[in-house]
Amino acid sequence: MAKTETGKIAVLWRGDHKARKSATPENNRFYRVFEELKALGIHAEPVVYSDDIVDDVYEQLVNFDGVLVWVDPIHEGQTRVVLDAMLREVASRGPWVSAHPDVILKMGVKEVLHRTKHLGWGTDTHLYSTKSAFWAEFPSRLESAGPRVLKQNRGNSGQGVWKIEQISRPAGDGALVRVLHARRGSLSQEMALGDFMTRCEAYFTPGGCIVDQPFQPRLPDGMIRCYMGADKVVGFGHQFIKALMPPPPEGPDSDAAQPGPRIMHPASAEPFQALRAKMENEWMPQMMDVLNIDSDSLPIIWDADFLYGPRTEAGTDTFVLCEINVSSVFAIPDQAPAAIARLVKDRLRAKFPSK
Repeated sequence: MAKTETGKIAVLWRGDHKARKSATPENNRFYRVFEELKALGIHAEPVVYSDDIVDDVYEQLVNFDGVLVWVDPIHEGQTRVVLDAMLREVASRGPWVSAHPDVILKMGVKEVLHRTKHLGWGTDTHLYSTKSAFWAEFPSRLESAGPRVLKQNRGNSGQGVWKIEQISRPAGDGALVRVLHARRGSLSQEMALGDFMTRCEAYFTPGGCIVDQPFQPRLPDGMIRCYMGADKVVGFGHQFIKALMPPPPEGPDSDAAQPGPRIMHPASAEPFQALRAKMENEWMPQMMDVLNIDSDSLPIIWDADFLYGPRTEAGTDTFVLCEINVSSVFAIPDQAPAAIARLVKDRLRAKFPSK
C-alpha cells in the first residue's frame, strides 16, 4: 500500500453522486476536522458513499491508512448493512476504521444499556430478545413498574423509541395504553397494548431486540451529551429535549414543540465535572471490560447521552445512560476537532511507527 509521508486519512459520509463529485475538504460540515488534521501534517480526503458504488469506494479506501466514518444506522430507509460489510473488508486489508462496525455492534446499540446496567449509569433495564419473551414479560412489568420506554436495538433520531403508559386495567394485551414515539412531530396515541406490541414485532429482525427502561421523570431537566475522544471526555452538550414529552397545545410542529439548542461546553466546564470523573475513572474502564474493547479499538469520537436520575438523599444528581452514539456523532464541541486530529495522529503512530 502506498503511504504518504504523514499518513493518509479518508473522511467518509453518505451522499449522492453530485455530492461525491463536488466534495472538497472545505465545503462540508466536517471542514474543522479537515483543518485540524492538516495542521498536524495529516493528509485527509473526503469520500462520499452510497450503496450503489460500494465497490468504487472500497477501491478508494484500501489506499488510505485510516478511515473516519460518519454514517447514521438508519437514514431515509437506508441502513449500514452494505457499508459495514465493506468497512470490515477494508479493515482486514490494513487501514484502521473508526468506528469499526464490530465495535459499533458492541457499543452503539441499545443492547449495551442492558449489558452495562450494573454500572453506575444503569437502571431497571430489561431485554427482550424474542417476540415470545416480549409478550410474556412486558405487560405485567408495565402494570407493576409504571411508565416504560422501549427502544429498538439500532436506530437514530428517535426511530423505534417509545414511551408507554398504561391507563386502564387489568394487565394484558387488552389494557388501554398511551404511547408516544420519540420522533419529532409525534402525537400521543391511545390503543390496546396488544396492538402496540404487534407494531413493535418489526424490531425483532436478525440481531434485533427491544430494550425496556423506566421513564425518567426528570426528562424536562434536559439531556447531557458527554462527548468522548476514545476514553477521554472532550466536551459536553446540554439540551432541553422534547422527545417523549407530550406536545404543547400549539401542536407538534409549533416552535414550542421544538427542542432547545444544544449548548456546548468544554470538558473543563464546572457543572459537569462529577460526570466527567465518573466517565473517565469508573464507567469507561468498567464498560471496556464488560464489552471486551481495548483502548486502541475505541471510536475516535463518540458520545454517551445521559438523563438526570433521582437525586440522592444529599441532593446531588445521579445520571442514567440513555444511549451511546457511535456511528455518526455530529455536531461536536469546538474543542473536539483538535482532539480528533490528535487521536488520529496517535493511531497512525501506533499502526505505522515509521510515520
